[in-house]
Amino acid sequence: MNDRLQALHGTDSSRSWFERAHHSLAGGISSSSRLTSTGPHPYPLYMSSGSGSRIRDVDGNDYIDYLISYGSAVLGHAPPVLTDALTQVLRTGTMFGTCNVPEVELAEKICRMVPCAELVRFANSGSEAVQGAVRAARGHTERSRILKFEGHYHGWSDTLAISNRPTEQEAGPLATPRSVPHSPGIPAGVVEDVVVCPWNDLATLRTVLDAHGGELAAVICEPIVANNACTMPERGYLEALREECTARGIVLIFDEVCTGFRTGPGGAQTLFDVVPDIAVFSKALGGGLPIAAFAGRREVMEGLASGRVKHGGTYNASPLCATAALVTLRQLDDPAVIQRIDDTGRQVMEAAQKAAHDRGIPCSVQGVGAMFQTVFTSDGLPTRNYRDLLRVDQARSHAFRHELLKRGVHANAFPMACWFVSAAVTDDDLATTCTAVTEAFEVL
Repeated sequence: MNDRLQALHGTDSSRSWFERAHHSLAGGISSSSRLTSTGPHPYPLYMSSGSGSRIRDVDGNDYIDYLISYGSAVLGHAPPVLTDALTQVLRTGTMFGTCNVPEVELAEKICRMVPCAELVRFANSGSEAVQGAVRAARGHTERSRILKFEGHYHGWSDTLAISNRPTEQEAGPLATPRSVPHSPGIPAGVVEDVVVCPWNDLATLRTVLDAHGGELAAVICEPIVANNACTMPERGYLEALREECTARGIVLIFDEVCTGFRTGPGGAQTLFDVVPDIAVFSKALGGGLPIAAFAGRREVMEGLASGRVKHGGTYNASPLCATAALVTLRQLDDPAVIQRIDDTGRQVMEAAQKAAHDRGIPCSVQGVGAMFQTVFTSDGLPTRNYRDLLRVDQARSHAFRHELLKRGVHANAFPMACWFVSAAVTDDDLATTCTAVTEAFEVL
């Protein structure tokens, strides 16, 4: 690994491109989440190519990739099975703004794989699909308010960009959190339509539902909170959430943008054996191309089917993106592929747990094999909710990520996010990763 450290080039070209980008891109970036840094250097990395599990930056540095486009490149970068299929579509036309055959085959595939999916609609991003799911729920129930959980992320659009990352002072009491807009520009009326509740607190959930149940169209959650460092649901919590929504006539929405298809063919609802009324998918669905879906029970989706509830989009399920998703799901429907992803991730998790134990560094390695995070909690216990993450050692998290980067392992720059594992990680990649993790803990 010392040879690896010596072989790494600098990142001056990334710095130069970032400086140049400021003259044409707002803030030098196309997404707020890209405002990251290369450890002590105040600029993001610019990637030029990728193949399999690896990516290369503009300075020629290679990395084993565990960001994989925030979980999207689940089969790896430029997998032949995908590039071959897409090459054919490029030759025959990428989109027509009409109905097409791949979208039908893809919807049928999702209905076979996902327990809650009786009818499907497509979109282009997780944010769009969440909006569609919320509109379907509102149209079905004829109610307007939505309950979401503090810290859970459901996209950047106004609809649910509420209480994503509030400070503790902004958020107020844990048992009665305030609805806090994620950004200036979100209207007060939108904020008032969102009721916020702490995660993994069943007694508080019931109190909130008693107070607002008759007003709520839907309850939405990330079943594994990918955007809260893979905070897991406590035993029985999702089951209780399902029971409460059923009893009160509230639509239960699982935001499976991150968990969908990567945690198993049916996503988190299969993993936990809890079936929502609607589920939202993106990320792994497209294998790296922009596509999303929301799928649900026929009764709840009927407003869309009849045209009473409106939903559209010029780019929805274009032949190019629908083909990418269809090819990807055929791969992820193979138990051997899912098993490989899970086994790989669990071995990295075990390496981190062992290194932390051996070095006496308190941390929680939490999540599942396909998606996880190393969280430097003061007591080494897993996080239960968003407030727990406000007290983690973020400086140590950043140092850990930078030490991994120096050893050729590329992971998410945000401690509140998570690692994603692709099917392309080889045995050699895995060994290199585990060694890098161990050495990073030695430096910490």
